[in-house]
Amino acid sequence: MQFGQLKRREFMTLFGGAAAWPLAAHAQQPAMPVIGMLGLRSSDVQADLLRAFRQGLKETGYVEGENVAIENSARDQFDRLPELAVDLVRRKVTLIAAANAPAAFAAKAATATIPIVFTTPENPVTLGLVTSLARPIGNLTGVNWLSGELTAKRLELLRELVPGAAHMALLVEPHKETTVRDVEAAGRSMGLQIRVLQADTSGAIDAAFRTFAQERPDALFVSTGPLFNARRIQLVHLASYHRVPATYSGRLYVEAGGLMSYGASVADAFRQMGVYTGRILKGAKPADLPVLQSTKLELVINHQTARMLGLTVPDKLLVGADEVIE
Repeated sequence: MQFGQLKRREFMTLFGGAAAWPLAAHAQQPAMPVIGMLGLRSSDVQADLLRAFRQGLKETGYVEGENVAIENSARDQFDRLPELAVDLVRRKVTLIAAANAPAAFAAKAATATIPIVFTTPENPVTLGLVTSLARPIGNLTGVNWLSGELTAKRLELLRELVPGAAHMALLVEPHKETTVRDVEAAGRSMGLQIRVLQADTSGAIDAAFRTFAQERPDALFVSTGPLFNARRIQLVHLASYHRVPATYSGRLYVEAGGLMSYGASVADAFRQMGVYTGRILKGAKPADLPVLQSTKLELVINHQTARMLGLTVPDKLLVGADEVIE
C-alpha cells in the first residue's frame, strides 16, 4: 500500500512538473512590442494612412495583433500631445510613431531613449527635429514628404493654369512660419502679391473665405496641415462656392472636387514610416537610419472643376499630370 502511494506521489509530481513546463516556457517568451501612435486624427483619410503604416510594417514581417500591437493615442486631442507623449513613455511602449511634426516634438520632449519615427511635410532639420538628414543622431528618424520644398513648383503650376494671376491668397494653419516665408519668397520671384490668412478651426476657415469673397484674389494656395487635411471637404466646397482657383498639397483634395494638387504621396510616406518602424523593432538604431525624403510626387488635376471655373487647362499640364479627373 505504501509502495503504491509512493508511486502515485512520484507520478503526480512528474505530471505536475511536465504541465508546468509550457507555462514556464511561455513566461520566458519576449513580450509583444507595442507601438504608440501619436497625433493621428480620427478621419477616413487618417484611417487610410494607418493602413499604409500597417502595410510598411507587414513588409518588414510585422502584423498587428500577431507579433506587434499598435495603440492609437487619444485621437483629435492635439492640445494634449505633450501629455499624451508622456503617457506613452510612462506605459513603456517600444516605439513612438509620430504622425506629424507637433507629435514628433511632443515625443522628443518626453523621451531621449525610446525610438521615435516621424513623418513631416517640412524639412526636419529646419524645424529642429534632427540635426542632419544623413545622420539624425539621437532617438529620432523618419520621413519628410517634401511639402515645403515643393512650394515654388506648386505656385508655378497654378500660375500656368491661371496665367493672369497677380494677387494670390495663402491659407495656412498657425505656426507655419516656414511655409509663409517659402510662399512669399516664391511669390516675389514671380511678381505675385501674397495675402496671408491663418485658420485653426472650422469657423476660422469659413471666416477666411468670407475675406476672400471681399478681396477677390486671383488664386488660392492652401498649405498642408492636420486640420486642413481633416477639413478638406469644407475647403474644396468653399473654394468652389467662391469660384477661387486653388492648389492643394495632395490628391485627396482633388478627388473631393479641388482644382489641382502637386505633392508627395502621404500614404507612401506613412508606408515608409512603417518600414522604418519594423527595421527598428528588429534592432536597427534610429541614428543609423537617415531621414527619408519622399520621391513619389504626383500632379493631379480635376478637369471638371477647371471647366466649372472657366479655366482652360494647357495641354502641357494635361500631358504632364499623373492623373486627370474628368
